[in-house]
Formats: sequence, structure tokens, C-alpha cells
Amino acid sequence: MSTGWRLRDIVLLAVLAVVFGFLYRLLVFAWGPLQIAMGPLGDLAQNVLIGGWMVVAPLALYILRRPFAGIVAEMIAAFIEVVFLGSPIGPLLLLTGLVQGVGAELAFAATRYRSYGWPVFLCSGLLAAAFSFGYAAIRFGWWGQDLFAVRLGMHLASGLILTGVLAKLIGDALARTGVLDEYPLGRARRRVGAG
Repeated sequence: MSTGWRLRDIVLLAVLAVVFGFLYRLLVFAWGPLQIAMGPLGDLAQNVLIGGWMVVAPLALYILRRPFAGIVAEMIAAFIEVVFLGSPIGPLLLLTGLVQGVGAELAFAATRYRSYGWPVFLCSGLLAAAFSFGYAAIRFGWWGQDLFAVRLGMHLASGLILTGVLAKLIGDALARTGVLDEYPLGRARRRVGAG
């Protein structure tokens, strides 16, 4: 892992965050119809979708392999949602992005940013979801609710699949196109291919 940030790394991080800021806003529009479709369990719709709001953190870490890339990517995506897309949550979304980014980054930090296999991505998704759940449970008063265990299970499953699995799949798909050849992910793939 290299610790130096190049201009192209910063630009890519910003591009990822902006793209996912817009995609995160689109998830807000999916939330309402999902609530209706889930009927009496509609309040759990956000727990089903939550992993989709955290995918940029492990993706940025996978591509750039730099400490804090995940946290910064989530924070910029939240900023885009608040400032440019008028998120109804407002500036509080920046705290949400920070919590989710820290959770997602911890799995990579635990390996000292040296491991980028499936176990790390799955742990990243679970940790992002766990941090997000703890924060949201306090904010929305979920503790002690009848559906607490169901809500927690959905939240963690969403983090596992929509954060961990999806980030790895997107990163691998982008790398296969060659657009990431000049980034740490692309160079790592070339080394594996040459070995």
C-alpha cells in the first residue's frame, strides 16, 4: 500500500463520491414504493436498502488502497446529497456518512490495507451496517421495538450484500474494462496476471 496521494487519486475519489451521491439520492426515490410494497412491514424498507447507501466506501478503498479513502468518499457523497440534491435529512446526513464510512473502513484498516479479498469486503459490509444500525437505532428509537431483531437482521444482510458484495463486484467489473489500470487496483490485477 502506498501512502502518497496523487492528483488522479483525489480526482477519482471525488468522481466516485459524486456519482454515488446521485445514486444514493435515487435510492431515496426507491424507498417510498418499497415501503408500500412491504405493506405492514413498510417501516423496514430503509433497512432493506441501507447497504446501497454505503457502497462507495469499500469501492473507493478497493480501487485506491489508501487510508481514509472510504471515509472521505462517504463524506463527499453525503455532502453532494445535502448541498446539491437537497436531501430532506439535511446536514445530519454528513454525520451519517461519517459513521457509515468509518464502519466500512475498519475491515480494511484491520488488514493494514493489504487484503482485498471477499472476506474483507464481507466484513466491511457488515461493519458498515452495524455502525449504521447502532447510530440509527439511537436516532430513531429502535431499541426495544417488537421488530428489533428483524430490523437488525435486514440491516446486516443489506450491508453484507449491497455494501460488501456489490462494491467488490463493481470494482472488479471496472478493473476488467481497463479504466483503472493506472490505479492501485489495476496494478495489483496486472501483477497477479503476470505471476
